Amino acid sequence: MFPLRDDRPTSTTPIVTILLITACVLVFGFELLLDDFSRNAFMLHYGVVPAHVRLQSLLTSMFLHGGWSHIIGNMLFLWAFGKSLEDAMGHSKFLAFYLSCGVISALVHIFFNYYSRMPTVGASGAIAGVMGAYLLKFPRSNIRTLVFIFVFVTTVDIPAVFILLYWFVTQIFSGYGSIAHTHVSDSGVAWFAHIGGFIAGMILVQIMGTRPRYYARRDIYW
Repeated sequence: MFPLRDDRPTSTTPIVTILLITACVLVFGFELLLDDFSRNAFMLHYGVVPAHVRLQSLLTSMFLHGGWSHIIGNMLFLWAFGKSLEDAMGHSKFLAFYLSCGVISALVHIFFNYYSRMPTVGASGAIAGVMGAYLLKFPRSNIRTLVFIFVFVTTVDIPAVFILLYWFVTQIFSGYGSIAHTHVSDSGVAWFAHIGGFIAGMILVQIMGTRPRYYARRDIYW
């Protein structure tokens, strides 16, 4: 399942969401221009390496991606859930929220994998925070979702609460399984970064708050 968009009308242009997607795509394009050795060095330098943490990597890592499916999946989720949350929070607050969730998710990943020398990259921790906040703020929304049924492809509207809770539960079971096996998932997915980001998003959106509904059209600037 790949979420495409929600059914909530918004009154502002999701400037930050668009800029975040653009930044990730541009960085990924730069990665594709590198040879294998340079790409690996780039990931090691700007990704989060738990055994040798660079503070700046807590931010830079969320703009790097490890392949086409990684970036396409992340950007679809960011667009589907990010634009409505940005509309509700306001542009600057949403940016601060997004980056904070990304940093917290990276710290959670480091805590559970402090010995790892493998670089971790991707926006999924920050996007998980967006999803956690979305679950609290818009649980009754429907998400237009791309679904693959054997050889057929179709779109269906699925309640946001179902998609988000299902996703979160799969992260918990996968994270638990990674600990039970080798402490690091065989798939290379940072499960605990997702879990930490999701919970951080639920907490931070309550602390930072959203805009009163009647300010939605007036408060469109930074």
